[in-house]
Amino acid sequence: MILSEKTRRRARHLYVHLAVWFFICLFGLPFVWMVATSLKTDAQMADFSSLSKLLVPWPIQWGNYPETLTYINLIRATYNTLIVTSLSVVGTLISCSLVAFSFSRLRWPGRNVAFVVLLSTMMLPPQVTMIPLFLIYAKLGWINTLQPLWLPSFLGNAFYIFLLRQFFFTIPQDLEDSAKIDGCSYFGIYRRIMLPLVKPALASIVIFQILFSWNDFLGPLIYVHSRRLMTLAQAVQAFQTSQHEFDWQFLMAAATMMTLPILAIFFAAQRYFISGVTLTGMKG
Repeated sequence: MILSEKTRRRARHLYVHLAVWFFICLFGLPFVWMVATSLKTDAQMADFSSLSKLLVPWPIQWGNYPETLTYINLIRATYNTLIVTSLSVVGTLISCSLVAFSFSRLRWPGRNVAFVVLLSTMMLPPQVTMIPLFLIYAKLGWINTLQPLWLPSFLGNAFYIFLLRQFFFTIPQDLEDSAKIDGCSYFGIYRRIMLPLVKPALASIVIFQILFSWNDFLGPLIYVHSRRLMTLAQAVQAFQTSQHEFDWQFLMAAATMMTLPILAIFFAAQRYFISGVTLTGMKG
């Protein structure tokens, strides 16, 4: 039997949708297990008799969440994480956009050489600069403070600068020339013309930086020693290594409360994230 082109097209769409749903279920299974575990009792944790009992807790123990808050100072850790994340985002946007604008729209001696040097820093693993940075922050008296976690973002990021530079290059020169004729300064061109046209790229950078700062564990582990200054990732790890090492329901409850804000931000801003990765500086 010869199938029509319309039937073959529908069959291809069906196979693609089935494959997508398969991978959604595959990658979503760990998250479902985490949430289900956070709502179990000790007896339910030991019951592996069926898949439904593994993934569907009954009765649901909502009390695990308020009890978790008694073991982890989640409010203080969230406050510290919000400070670090918000300042990191602000610093990244300011520094990277200014440097990218300079590399793409301004003409100055050694610009291309400086950009190659900037890109070469991406090949340095963080482990190489970890000890020198620690010694610098120790000399400045910043150990056991939050400054080392957000202040470096005001010095730029090579990948974000490269991303924004490519977006700036796609903006027509005519817009810049028209602004100069009207008497607009370079900073005015940057603020009034360039930044509004690269909003998708800026949104992508915001999402990337929020994910990095929110989930960063190595930085707080190195520079923060006081429980009062712990971030969320550090507080959850401290809870795991305490006397509650085997209280998986409380650990998963803490992990769920830490993950949900990031998921909400991602789904709320996914349109900007996708457009920032796939689009150029201007729509055709």
